[in-house]
Amino acid sequence: HPPIHFHAIYGEHEALIEIETGQIHGGFLPPKAMALVNEWRALHLEELREAWQLSRNESPLKPIDPLE
Repeated sequence: HPPIHFHAIYGEHEALIEIETGQIHGGFLPPKAMALVNEWRALHLEELREAWQLSRNESPLKPIDPLE
């Protein structure tokens, strides 16, 4: 379901993050966690786009490396 997004979980918080913009579409993350998520998102933008397409086709997703 649009917009293209992923779910980010930090402790008891969860947010839906738009892949292209990094904006929160729903939910909440503390500012520090949100900054880390956006850094990771920018590094893995192509992989996230690919994962979105795979999920739309109900295909298995490939792991995406964490932020180091």
